[in-house]
Amino acid sequence: MILIREVDDSQRQEFDSKALHPLGSWEWGEFREKMGLKVLRLGVFDKKTLTASWQMTVHPIPKTDWTLIYFPKGPLPDQQMIDSLRKIGQEEKAIFVKMEPQVGGPIREKDQETEKGFEEIREFLLANGCKMGKSLFPRHTFWIDLTKKEEELMAQMRPKTRYNVGIAQRHGVKISEDNSDKAFKNYLALLQETTTRQSFYAHSPAYHQKMWETLYPSGMAHLLTATYQGKILTTWVLFNFNGVLYYPYGASSSEYREVMASNLMMWEAIKFGKKLDCHRFDLWGSLGPDASPSDPWFGFHHFKEGYNPQLVEFIGTYDLVLKPTLYSVYNFVDKIRWGFLKAKSRLPL
Repeated sequence: MILIREVDDSQRQEFDSKALHPLGSWEWGEFREKMGLKVLRLGVFDKKTLTASWQMTVHPIPKTDWTLIYFPKGPLPDQQMIDSLRKIGQEEKAIFVKMEPQVGGPIREKDQETEKGFEEIREFLLANGCKMGKSLFPRHTFWIDLTKKEEELMAQMRPKTRYNVGIAQRHGVKISEDNSDKAFKNYLALLQETTTRQSFYAHSPAYHQKMWETLYPSGMAHLLTATYQGKILTTWVLFNFNGVLYYPYGASSSEYREVMASNLMMWEAIKFGKKLDCHRFDLWGSLGPDASPSDPWFGFHHFKEGYNPQLVEFIGTYDLVLKPTLYSVYNFVDKIRWGFLKAKSRLPL
């Protein structure tokens, strides 16, 4: 008999072992609780055996009694999941449940059978009251196979990328793991510089601080720095979770761009993942197969492409709508809100 119930702290290790992504980890839930959100952790049990873990956050909608529920990187949706989410949504007064399942794989390996499976999932979700929703997490990402030898990984890079790695090495750029408070404060300063320079919206310093304070002691989060002539030019936050290395956050200085510190940082991050015995490096997000050079994120996408990763596609974002009228109102207001935030991020300081 399959049973879905809450999971308590005594089962956190087992819960994490079934999580499909860092956003589904117990530790990520603790971080979100520190940010003031209610976290729901449920397990799918076959008799007494935990077969899947679900983690959701409940987000109050300002100036209302309603909420929305975010369920990122969960397992394949089925009827029991949909029925359970409806019940949870009613209990939490949710207008909708936003689902972004960790269901997908490399595009180059997709065949007719895989595409048929994708379509069947879409049809199932749409038939059960879901609508395609606005993505909070990218539908595509890049994977690098860390089971390959270093020589093979270096050889598969694009010639220009490999050349830039060599430039950084010849300039004496140094990459090291530095998890000190000083290094993290430097990361926050670089992050502010990066977001201002590139005019994009980012999480607040308090968000990053709480994230680090929670995930670093657990052993999940690591900080890599690229230093040139005693100055930190680039800092990356990496996650190590269930045999996969992730690159969720990075920041860089506009100084000494010619020494190609970020190119060497990626190469050293690849080697770092191999040292941790990770089998994959997930670059956290990318544009799709037809990326446009006019897209604001194209430069970042193109940078990652230089390492010849696999382009991966997931089934996308689906909102399980529980209150249709309020859902329409919410989307209208949210569109205006994001338009304001994007405009604000481009204002001069």
